[in-house]
This record gives sequence, structure tokens and C-alpha cells, in this order.
Amino acid sequence: MAKRFSPAALRLAVRAASGNVAVTAAAPRASFAAKPMHRAFSTTPRKASDNLMVHRHTSDNNPDIPFKFSPENEKVIAEIQKRYPPQYKKAAVMPMLDVGQRQHGFTSISVMNEVARLLEMPPMRVYEVASFYTMYNRTPVGKYFVQACTTTPCQLGGCGSDVIVKAITNHLGISGGHTTKDGLFTFIEVECLGACVNAPMIQINDDYFEDLTPETVVALLDGLKAAALDPSGKTPIPKAGPLTGRDTCENSAGLTSLTSKPWGIETTRSDL
Repeated sequence: MAKRFSPAALRLAVRAASGNVAVTAAAPRASFAAKPMHRAFSTTPRKASDNLMVHRHTSDNNPDIPFKFSPENEKVIAEIQKRYPPQYKKAAVMPMLDVGQRQHGFTSISVMNEVARLLEMPPMRVYEVASFYTMYNRTPVGKYFVQACTTTPCQLGGCGSDVIVKAITNHLGISGGHTTKDGLFTFIEVECLGACVNAPMIQINDDYFEDLTPETVVALLDGLKAAALDPSGKTPIPKAGPLTGRDTCENSAGLTSLTSKPWGIETTRSDL
């Protein structure tokens, strides 16, 4: 019975016992009508996001826009489907969505519908996959999709990701989640990309660019823009990887351990 008492009823009972208030016939009825007050344990308001799970028709993303895989990608899809038994061909939905996104530029509703048709799946099942994984871009992005890691290692490593984000937004003239007017760059902030030892870093399309400074990231963006605007196609695209010249994630100061021949058992025992 104690669970049925609200805080208001408890206060009323204490006051009545102490003689401060008179208990009326209506008091018990009011006590059961009162609702308990719940304390919030979070001071941060919840922010609902409809970016992933809601689709709204737009001029560049609606079912009336036809989509078919190119002859080259049809061969890729055929090879993908060979890797799955016929009864499990629906398992090919993720790589096929990826092929569609690479061809179309983003995973539009038409891409999803075509994948559903080829795999003989209900379209809703494909929508569920595409709306769950953030690697599927459900809205158009620029030619270069710039994703800056802003989690703790990149915030603390090198000059820090905050400085890199500021350099990118100032140079491109856009904030996170937007695309430049020329359609070349889309910029967002993302969670850890797994290259913490080379922090700070960014991912552009499929490539990682690491060990960044404000100067090198601006030069990188300029290099990508120059390559995209060169009609001859002779301007080289900046090389991916660490921009400090070191190889992958090796110590930039060189080897500091294991610099001599390691000892074997013959070094410590003379009876062998």
C-alpha cells in the first residue's frame, strides 16, 4: 500500500499527525488523485533527429527519378551476388547499396528501390538498412565529402581537432552539415575513425589524411579543388596518409626501441 501514496499524501499525513492541519473526509480521496513527481536525472534536453529515419520527397530525391545500375556496375553486382547462396541473397543488400551510392553520388530512394527489386525484398527492409548505417548518405553530398573526427584523441592530439575544424569551416565558408555553393565540398563532424595515433585527422571520401595542421589541411583542400577544376585532368590529387612524411603510424622520431639484435637464449646460457 505504501507504493500508492504520493509525496503530497505523505506530506499531508505528516502535517495531520503533528496537528498542523485538520484532516477532512476529502483528504484521502485527494491523496490518491495526486500524481508522484519524478526527478529528472539529466539536464541536457533530448534532441530528436529525423535525418536518418525519415524520408521526404525532394526535387532530387523521389521515386519518380529513374535509377538503373550501369553495365559496369551490373557486372560488379553479379559478382557480389555469386558470393551468397540463392536463399540468402538478401544479405547482399549492403554492398549493393554501396555500389549504388558510388554510382549515383548518394543513396537516394530510387537507389534503394532498385536494390529491393533486384534482391526481391520488400522496399521497407532496404529502407531500414539504409537508414540505420550512417555510411549511406541519404541526401546529396559534394564531390569531396570531408569528415572531421572530433572525438577525444583527435581533440588532444597534435594541434587538436577544434583548430582543424575551424580552419576547414573558415576556408570553405560553410558550417557542419552544409555543402559549398560550387558543389565540391560537404563538411561534417564525425565520431572516431580509428586513426587515433595520427591525430588530428579527417576522412575525405574513402581516404584518410592524418597528422594535420591548419596550414596542411587548407593546402589539402586547395589541392583537391585544383584537381577537380582542371579540365585536362593532369593536376595530381593529394596523396592520402600522414601529411608529415612519416610512413603510416611509425614513430615520427624514428625507432626508440628494438634498435639492436634481440637477445636469444644462447646469450644467457653457455651450456647449449
